Amino acid sequence: MGWIGDTVDSVKSVQIRKALSQAVNLGVIVTLALIIWKGLVCITGSESPVVVVLSESMEPGFRRGDILFLHMSKDPIRAGEIVVFNIDGRDIPIVHRVIKVHERQDTGEINALTKGDNNDLDDRSGLLYAQGQLWLQQRHVMGRAVGILPYVGWVTIIMTEKPIFKYILVGALGLLVIFSDD
Repeated sequence: MGWIGDTVDSVKSVQIRKALSQAVNLGVIVTLALIIWKGLVCITGSESPVVVVLSESMEPGFRRGDILFLHMSKDPIRAGEIVVFNIDGRDIPIVHRVIKVHERQDTGEINALTKGDNNDLDDRSGLLYAQGQLWLQQRHVMGRAVGILPYVGWVTIIMTEKPIFKYILVGALGLLVIFSDD
């Protein structure tokens, strides 16, 4: 019985070390992802350096599911630029083109009016802005679109709109971690 007991203890010890190793590897991956994200935030100057286009309002230039890379510079916003902005009271950022810029003479503050390329009305007339809001202020703008990765954002859209896919993916990754030999 001593030899069998030693073998069982040895197997348990290896399994514990393997589980700890997998937990450390997962922690390293999560930490690395956060470091990369924070690095992108610092480099781009945008609180969210990457966004997914969620609607058809900017077609044909940007399609639903495209990933946009953002940069936020100190330069004033100009008409024709594509910006990503948040509206007070809404959680989801919006991607639209600046169609008009208004500079306040007393403060020098620059405000912008936006419109989706595929929309008939500007965002003020289309009631996209918050009630009583006439212009976007600099504080609303998250960044300017500087790059695009077509279609890759569909993964995010599908997992958000059909949560079952998110659970299947997380479950499959969990099983992969549990049953992997390395």
